[in-house]
Amino acid sequence: MKNLLYIGNHLSKTGKTETTIETLSKSLRLEGYKVFAFSNKRNKLVRLFDMLFAILKYAIKVDYVLIDTYSTSNFYYAFLCSQLCRIVNLKFIPILHGGNLPKRIKSNPKLSKAIFKNAFINISPSTYIQSEFSKQGFSNVMIIPNAIDLKNYPFKLREFKTIKLLWVRSFSEIYNPLLAVKIVKSLKDEGLNASLCMVGPEGDGTLEKTKDYAKALGVDVIFTGKLSKNEWIKMSTDYNVFLNTTNFDNMPVSVIEAMALGLPIISTNVGGLPFLINHNEDGILVNRDDVSEFVDAIKEIRSCPDKAIKLAQNARRKVEGYDWDKIKSQWISLLD
Repeated sequence: MKNLLYIGNHLSKTGKTETTIETLSKSLRLEGYKVFAFSNKRNKLVRLFDMLFAILKYAIKVDYVLIDTYSTSNFYYAFLCSQLCRIVNLKFIPILHGGNLPKRIKSNPKLSKAIFKNAFINISPSTYIQSEFSKQGFSNVMIIPNAIDLKNYPFKLREFKTIKLLWVRSFSEIYNPLLAVKIVKSLKDEGLNASLCMVGPEGDGTLEKTKDYAKALGVDVIFTGKLSKNEWIKMSTDYNVFLNTTNFDNMPVSVIEAMALGLPIISTNVGGLPFLINHNEDGILVNRDDVSEFVDAIKEIRSCPDKAIKLAQNARRKVEGYDWDKIKSQWISLLD
């Protein structure tokens, strides 16, 4: 088996959400790979130097470097780490998570070309990113979907007499958590019995803004902070609609997890979401930042429970294809 160095934000022990670097590293280790993962440093500059030092330290010990690649400021981590890999003659594999990477390519064409053209291969979790990269002239993109361990996600059919909304994400402006508060306020203004629980850690100061906004609107919202996967999966049994309010996205694992659990999905129709969700077949897609469309979709679920159940069943069948036992052969074939 090959030795791997995985570069990304390994920050769950510092209060952040567990990300792919942790879940995929664990899965690959179980398949027999030796995986060194960096970095868990809280400070951004210290984390960058820790990543770069790890590349130098393990250059002669590993066969590939996996690099989590996002579209926000962490894009520059990927650029610097990839270029150091080139200098020390290491094969590197960017994993293209950022839903706004197509825009990043246009705004930073030279840096993007330096990363993606020189990669051993680029891994996209979705057809969306692959198609957008192809438009920009990058043909070396392979699709390997984000995977979950399906046995950890028990499917449950819900009832919809009252609306209990669940939102799971880190609190960052790009995920538009304020919209979830606006939605439950609008439902209550129409006299509907609705509640909202928001799960996730602080990202960029938006958690406090969301709390303040809910208080200003007079809306009671449960804010749990960060929960482990097991904790929020257990808690999810008390809820019956999953909201994804993001402004842009790729293939969010939280949505895949909710689909596996039997929660009907209502999501903004942005980025990779229409590549993951077929509208009115295994979820409902609405326009970005549109309160009224979210409210109408929730009311439809409440008034048509048979449709909601059908959406949930179809979604579960779809994400069975994202079980690690089905996805792992693609990673093994690539790495070996």
